[in-house]
Amino acid sequence: MPSLPHSDELIFFVNGRKVIRLTGTKYFCGGGGCGACTVMMSRYNSTTKAIHHYPATACLVPICSLYGAAVTTVEGVGSIKTRIHPVQERLAKCHGMQCGFCSPGMVMSIYTLLRNHQEPTPEQITKALAGNLCRCTGYRPIVESGKTFCESTVCELKGSGKCCMDQEYGSLVNRWEKMCTKLYNEDEFQPLDPSQEPIFPSELIRTAEDPNKRRLTFQGERTTWITPATLNDLLELKANFPKGPLVMGNTELGPSIKFKNEFHPVFISPLGLPELHFVNTTDDGKHLLFQIRCAGYSLAQLNDALHFIVLEQPKEETKTHRALLKHLRTLAGAQIRNMATLGGHVVSRPNFSDLNPILAAGNAAINLISKGQQQIPLNGPFLERSPEADLKSEEIVSSVYIPYSAQSRHFVFGLRMAQRQENAFAIVNAEMSVKFEDGTNTIKELQMFYGSVGPTTVSASQTCKQLIGRQWDNQMLSDACRWVLDEIYIPPAAEGGMVEYRRTLIISLLFKFYLKVRRGLDQMDPQKFPNIPEKFMSALEDFPIETRQGIQMFQVGGQDPVGHPVMHQSAIKHTTGEAVYIDDMPCIDQELFLAPITKALALPGVVDVITAEDVPGDNNYQGEIFCAQNEVICMGQVVGTVAADTYAHAREAAKKPRIITIEHNLFLSDEKKIEQGNVEQAFKYVDQIIKGEVHVEEQEHLYMETSPILALPKEEDKEMVLHLGTQYPTRVQEYVAAALNVPRNRITCRMKRTGGVFGGKVAKPAVLGAVSAVAANKTGRPIWFILERGDDMLITAGRHPLLGKYKIGFMNNGVIKAADVKYYVNGGCTPDECEISLCFASTQVVEFIVLKSENAYYIPNFRCRGSACKTNLPSNTAFRGFGFPQGTVVVEAYIIAVASQCNLPPEEVKEINMHKRISKTAFKQTFNPEPLRRCWKECLEKSSFYARKLAAEEFNKKNYWQKRGLAIVPMKLSMGIPTAYYNQAAALVHIYLDGSVLVTHGGCELGQGLYTKMIQVASHELNIPQSYIHLSETSTVTVPNGVLTSGSMGTDINGKAVQNVCQTLMAHLHPIIRKNRKGKWEDWIAKAFEDSISLSATGYFKGYQTNMDWEKGEGNAYPYYVYGAAYSEVEVDCLTGAHKLLRTDIFMDAAFSINPALHIGQIEGAFIQGMGFYTIEELKYSPEGVLYSRSPDDYKIPTVTEIPEEFYGLGEAGMFLGSSVLFAIYDAVAAARRERGLAKTFVLSSPATPEMIRMTCVDQFTDMVREVPVVVIDFQVVVSNQNKI
Repeated sequence: MPSLPHSDELIFFVNGRKVIRLTGTKYFCGGGGCGACTVMMSRYNSTTKAIHHYPATACLVPICSLYGAAVTTVEGVGSIKTRIHPVQERLAKCHGMQCGFCSPGMVMSIYTLLRNHQEPTPEQITKALAGNLCRCTGYRPIVESGKTFCESTVCELKGSGKCCMDQEYGSLVNRWEKMCTKLYNEDEFQPLDPSQEPIFPSELIRTAEDPNKRRLTFQGERTTWITPATLNDLLELKANFPKGPLVMGNTELGPSIKFKNEFHPVFISPLGLPELHFVNTTDDGKHLLFQIRCAGYSLAQLNDALHFIVLEQPKEETKTHRALLKHLRTLAGAQIRNMATLGGHVVSRPNFSDLNPILAAGNAAINLISKGQQQIPLNGPFLERSPEADLKSEEIVSSVYIPYSAQSRHFVFGLRMAQRQENAFAIVNAEMSVKFEDGTNTIKELQMFYGSVGPTTVSASQTCKQLIGRQWDNQMLSDACRWVLDEIYIPPAAEGGMVEYRRTLIISLLFKFYLKVRRGLDQMDPQKFPNIPEKFMSALEDFPIETRQGIQMFQVGGQDPVGHPVMHQSAIKHTTGEAVYIDDMPCIDQELFLAPITKALALPGVVDVITAEDVPGDNNYQGEIFCAQNEVICMGQVVGTVAADTYAHAREAAKKPRIITIEHNLFLSDEKKIEQGNVEQAFKYVDQIIKGEVHVEEQEHLYMETSPILALPKEEDKEMVLHLGTQYPTRVQEYVAAALNVPRNRITCRMKRTGGVFGGKVAKPAVLGAVSAVAANKTGRPIWFILERGDDMLITAGRHPLLGKYKIGFMNNGVIKAADVKYYVNGGCTPDECEISLCFASTQVVEFIVLKSENAYYIPNFRCRGSACKTNLPSNTAFRGFGFPQGTVVVEAYIIAVASQCNLPPEEVKEINMHKRISKTAFKQTFNPEPLRRCWKECLEKSSFYARKLAAEEFNKKNYWQKRGLAIVPMKLSMGIPTAYYNQAAALVHIYLDGSVLVTHGGCELGQGLYTKMIQVASHELNIPQSYIHLSETSTVTVPNGVLTSGSMGTDINGKAVQNVCQTLMAHLHPIIRKNRKGKWEDWIAKAFEDSISLSATGYFKGYQTNMDWEKGEGNAYPYYVYGAAYSEVEVDCLTGAHKLLRTDIFMDAAFSINPALHIGQIEGAFIQGMGFYTIEELKYSPEGVLYSRSPDDYKIPTVTEIPEEFYGLGEAGMFLGSSVLFAIYDAVAAARRERGLAKTFVLSSPATPEMIRMTCVDQFTDMVREVPVVVIDFQVVVSNQNKI
């Protein structure tokens, strides 16, 4: 394939969208961190005569490196046009997708595993999926689809082999009518037949076995790619091009080229050289050595080799190898492990490396070759990039020597702490080894290496020198901690922040190493070296990675299509990659690509620059500025755009955005308030009053598909057609019309599907659409505007951060008499959406927070106020739950604070203050809390809450460094919007003469299965099979003035509109049906046409008549409420801040489900997204407002290993129930603090990151970092300072 002028894109990144029309492989991040672009690579090994299949992320695969390889994309696995593969079928029928954007990558990960293991274990399924992100499903159905290929499966309940219905949930069958746990029928699955898989091309085998291999050269205009034929050829090339990088897996170089704008004129790729793929064991006369010819050996191959070694050799001789294996399990995902090479990893020496420090601690060495050969130790100077220990430019790594442990008193351990357990760079890692004098605990040799504490891996060499000859005891540990903190300095303004936390981890991990060695010494000689206390044993092991299990229960109806689990309408297309997203659409003649810009036109391929001067209409519409003019009000604001002939050229012309300072104490709207009773008077007659505040940070949507837009200008009448992913086509139409100064009837917005939204595509696509339309209008050419992940995260912002302040008056028995709560949200630089349009944003999020601020509790004297603050940050926008997940955390926090002050269990105080009978909200809306009470009771009972609480208390008594906590939270969630006209909907249905039916409505398919459910509704009302009905897309042409699809109301209101139109059509057909009751549907339709009866109609739902009078502070703000409760149990590592979610139970009463399979997917997906929000998802900014977290490498969402070990759900739940994990963590931290004699009331804001957990579990190590006087660190944990926070 020829390279484009002045572009290296085609050389370096596989992308078939515009070349060979393979669109199934999706683009999400461009850095290999998400798995959406997973493909299967297959290579033939001429030495072993074996074919090796492995997963890879296509975004990092250099296309020139594919010589000799077979690449299988999702299209090569199966297709609806030919035959779908069992992997694709089962993922679809197990409901393992929602938006579908990640589905091709999931298919390829499972498919590649099956090519290597036809009957995988559940553990292998989980491991294979660890490199794939999903924002919708919560992973459980994806894993479940993979587990259908396992050799044997039993009921999910605890692996007992007994049916879950006979266990603790079985009684619900008797109590709840028509309960079911079956979401799919395994009998429908086609069997896996390995003989039907594609055969590896014979020509590639002949190429691999050709003895006369020759150098390959790919020449571009600016770049040359060279693949040497032999090792001597490689050495010659390296001598001729000493600065030319060696490219193997491209996992280090690829992101640097893409995101850091690195450029290299020559690349050398020795991939496939047999001399660099070799493993053997040798004896140097002193001890055994494990040798890896490593330049082409992937980390996955290293893992296999290490497994073989540890099985073959005695345990005491393979301590380094076992430490490497431990870290390889969590290092990246399977894709990156199969691409990255050990040689490349060793030479690149990333400061976050988990492997290099272990190799150094294990006294490994590397062999270098150029004109000659030399061996250098893989030690501290090498890792710290000391000039005297560095490689020469012409040298390459030929092999790595890993010595076996020479003696039993040699210990090697690797420890790490990351934001999540798997596929995340370490916050701090520590790799240490110690050797003792024979028969003693006297230190003979000691090495300590730390990663992620500086620009390179750091060796604590001076500390180690001072400790030689010391006894392995508490005094040594105390001195070691002080000395290592002195030696390893992390400056206050260090990159990555978290300075106190990282310094605490330095000595906490050292303490773990100390304990591990103490245990090892005890195992060798229990009499001489007593073991550590039993209470400390839990500190020795990391949380295990286990396969998740659970059950899902739901109510079903009869044989009617409504009420049954039905597969998503596009499920098969999702899994085959044939579902078309905006970026998958074919090329268009004269197309241009748009990118946000801040600089000039005189660059290759640039056709035009579009600024505020080019906006024909209103550039500042309802407070939203399309292109900055005169001033830039936030980092990430669009100053203008550049239109270029290729996407690469557009990106190249758009660089270096400006930095804007932050303003304070400005508000975007008036304060909102609700109040009941006499708050001030009530405070005078309570036993106790507490005050506090809670911070809830923001959340990034991280939908799989960034905001996509295709703007097509028409040649006449100033018409414009936009294809885009949005939740609100009407709003896009409105903004585009305003920008172009044309009537709305000239603007058509078409929306078929989009790869995830979660509220993030309500308002922002309108601004981006206007920008795209202005560019299309000016150039007169089609415009593609598809944001890169980093730009999308910067420009579109996310969930509103919140500060909640409270004052609570209560009695000693836990009854709350008065509450005064004030919320402040960070709205960003603009309202995002004004009150006229009401599309959810800063003003509206405050209203929602205030209206929902009571949650499930009745407080007779209650006042809540809220304000949206203006800052010079991108305007925050709608997000799932829209304010409720933030605001209600404050409510639960003050309930727990009251419980703590009264010395009562939180669940008791919650129940005391919970609504108990038909009641009114603070804004005087009546509701019945009976479903809430039922869900609460069922959740307590079926989760075995009290038994598990006793078990957790017993566990905590026996374990000092690990604590368990549990929490149960109730939920009263209002549905809909307080403005009546935003609850309306319309639909259009055509019946064609063959009997087929086309349904159109104003709702948008976002992955929630809205189209599928509308087909079910139409099938029910028309009494015809679902196969007769088709739903194509949402368009402003077919159904005008559609409201936003959000707030869980899409199915509700659009379903009523579809029901209405179908009933209208059935009324038309009724006379014909009455005359021919035994006739067929097709006969009735034909007769209706003959009788000139209309077979097309519109339907309408006026909407729920909601209202809210803010001046009076009262109204019927919501049409109805849904109720629920969730229980979660966690285990916390007090030394690192890590936590593990052990179990979750969810109960919801959300009325009757149209499609339980899709609703359960929404339950679990929302819960896991909420769990991420409350625990690990953390955005970081500079003081100037520059967003640092702009990729999945920097912003961590839950992976498949973060979901609960046991997951039980009943009904449809909201995102807020994920806060049960937050408060379970709070409970565990409280247990640790009680044991340490610390203050029982403390602030644990959201998210409860590892940093927050660790630094709240105050102990001698945090005191040492904070320079609080500490005595000798002892097993008894004696601390000199008792005045703790």
